[in-house]
Amino acid sequence: EPTNRIAEKLGQTDNIQLVHAPVLVDGGESIKNSSASVELILNQINQLNLDRRSYIVAIGGGAMLDAVGYAAAVAHRGIRLIRLPTTTLAQADSGVGVKNAINQFEKKNWIGTFAVPWAVINDATLLQTLPDRDFRCGFSEAVKVSLLKSKVEFAWLCSNANAIRNRDPVASKRAIHQSCLLHLKHITHGGDPFEMLEARPLDFGHWSAHRLEPLTNYDIRHGEAVAIGVAIDTIYSSLKFGFPEQDMRSVCTCLSRLGVQLWHQELAPIDRLMQGLEEFRQHLGGRLTITMLRAVGDPVDVHEIDHMTMRAAIEKLQQIQYELAHGSDTKLSSNG
Repeated sequence: EPTNRIAEKLGQTDNIQLVHAPVLVDGGESIKNSSASVELILNQINQLNLDRRSYIVAIGGGAMLDAVGYAAAVAHRGIRLIRLPTTTLAQADSGVGVKNAINQFEKKNWIGTFAVPWAVINDATLLQTLPDRDFRCGFSEAVKVSLLKSKVEFAWLCSNANAIRNRDPVASKRAIHQSCLLHLKHITHGGDPFEMLEARPLDFGHWSAHRLEPLTNYDIRHGEAVAIGVAIDTIYSSLKFGFPEQDMRSVCTCLSRLGVQLWHQELAPIDRLMQGLEEFRQHLGGRLTITMLRAVGDPVDVHEIDHMTMRAAIEKLQQIQYELAHGSDTKLSSNG
């Protein structure tokens, strides 16, 4: 039993005073869809008399880290949190961020805080327990950040997508490590870790992803929704901002080779999805600001979306997914 092993390990050192055996909570998006787990954790914190010098160790995927992190952040205005992300998505992206939240009003991350974790420990061996679906879709955040930050890294991901899909340990570990570093660099050196400015470039592709998740009743994984969102905004960027067609095709091919579907039936009717633009604006406040791409590594912030062109982008994605699913992979790929 993993919880017993963790308790045993922590109990073996004089440097740690373990006040309670590990508590099991839900994983996946369900933990964020009610406040029950947060209440449970807050009750535990109170009963065990934890204070601001205490530590909470959270071991789990991004959604679990979000909910536990929120409870830790609001108890006594902040108890020290140590994150051990157990999914590719959390290790590559959210685990190293400063955000914590749960969902409310059928909207993603409506209740939450910014709180810097005390430590984040990425252990590649934790990923061995993941089903293929969860292992693969986490790499969509690696593709996203490479599109924003690094031509070299994007080209490397395109070349190694098949190896990553097949869980090659060397390629997977490198992709996660680079993604983690690119996210971390933006958060620590980008000048806006708490999103006080208009733009949040690391949320490229997320306006539609955050809308698609509740539309599917969270049947879709966050990483799968992000892959679709990244593809949509890349196609829009090609139609509107001159993002090269060949690179746009490479993005779709790369995501597909990683093992992620680029279409979900809940994307239609498109009007429902477009509500995500207003929810995205509200979440940050002020005028709408969405990051798009002029080229790989060359993002541009825009303040309005051409709805006709966005519809065309979403329709084009459906066509591209069909072509990819029916063996036109070579036609779509820029790198053979």
